[in-house]
Amino acid sequence: MIKRQIATYDQAVEYIMDIPRFTAKNTMEDTRAFLHRLGDPDRALRILHVAGTNGKGSVCAYMRSVLEAAGQRVAVFTSPHLVDVRERFVIEGEMIGEDSFLEAFLQVYDCLDWNALAAGEGYHPTFFEYLFFMAMLVFARKNPDYCILETGLGGRLDATNAVARKEIAVITHIALDHVEYLGHTLGAIAGEKAGIIQEKVPVIYADSCPETGDVIRERAHSLSAEAYPVSEIDYRFSKISNKNIDFSYISRYYGSVSLSIPTIARYQMENCSLALRALEVLAGGQQAADWPSLRLSQEILKRGVSACFWPGRMEEVLPEVYLDGAHNEDGMRAFLESVAADGYSGDRHLLFAVVADKDYPAMLRRIVDSGLFHRLSITYLENKRATAPAEIERELAAYPQVRAAQYRCVPEALEAILTDRPPHERIYIAGSLYLAGEVKAALHCRKEERGSYDQF
Repeated sequence: MIKRQIATYDQAVEYIMDIPRFTAKNTMEDTRAFLHRLGDPDRALRILHVAGTNGKGSVCAYMRSVLEAAGQRVAVFTSPHLVDVRERFVIEGEMIGEDSFLEAFLQVYDCLDWNALAAGEGYHPTFFEYLFFMAMLVFARKNPDYCILETGLGGRLDATNAVARKEIAVITHIALDHVEYLGHTLGAIAGEKAGIIQEKVPVIYADSCPETGDVIRERAHSLSAEAYPVSEIDYRFSKISNKNIDFSYISRYYGSVSLSIPTIARYQMENCSLALRALEVLAGGQQAADWPSLRLSQEILKRGVSACFWPGRMEEVLPEVYLDGAHNEDGMRAFLESVAADGYSGDRHLLFAVVADKDYPAMLRRIVDSGLFHRLSITYLENKRATAPAEIERELAAYPQVRAAQYRCVPEALEAILTDRPPHERIYIAGSLYLAGEVKAALHCRKEERGSYDQF
């Protein structure tokens, strides 16, 4: 591998996007050693670490929004991005600029041992590791009050787990996903997620399954870490009103707190409650005098929750067009539960696309069995992991009652579906975060061309 001359933001992005083609997963020891070589930027940060199968990004978003409502400066590293790679790096609500991105890229780039790499040896970060290192450098330079890190895959061996110290660990809902890497049982996957727990660092977790809860509690106990479960007894659904969900969160300090979240996704009640419980634990356990104290109140919780926005999670991207990032069987289950409870009385239309390494037969079976959609459309993704058209056709052959329209690409599907939409039809789009990204990119292009999203 020969060192290139990289001087622009576009060149840096191109290099990062090419990384999966020439590097493999590194050991945690290698990741930690390179972080040390960069000057241990993580040690300057007060880190809140989030792992889990579904809901990680939403929990990060709720924590960030409430912390900001409490007057804190917050940096967040999440994945994946939907359109722009800089979405992964957010400081005080804004993604970093191109200059900051390039500066951090070059810091990592110049720390690589290019002589060893040229000889076919030496360490090179994976795609995700490279972005993680950049995040640590950018965030350390900006010196936020809190830094929220979302794991990429698993937890125990994830690059984000290389940090030296965390304030809290949060584990969201766990389900069967990425089984080829994490294990074929819920217990095995929970073990990987629980790998983010550190000695005497509190862990807040979604207690939705005995098999996963037992693993997390045992891991926490072995590390003398306090474990705080969050389950359905910690929140109460009230109603969906004006496309908001009203519910009550059972606070450790304030009793029942009435909240309203700007979404129709019922699964966000759990994610929001996890985030609030984590911040309450954080606020209650603060001891370091050299950090600004975190003060919460019912008003701060309400203001932060109501202001939270996380794209691609039952997001209304056009009037009566909802985009959701459901990308595995459990995510599809949660998505369908929200659709079933949304109170809509008209017809529903689903646009679906999926990548090949997901259990898409199970996802399609849930969709068909739900009986929620009077129309189904299939499109294909511009991604090397996309499911081949023939595979989806083969799965749908098992459901002769289903007639699905098929489209070659996302822009074509959107054009047809939105142009020919009958009155009183609500459109949902789900199946992959890549689909969410392509939809957002297509809508942005349409707006740039025609001046409005609505001119379909």
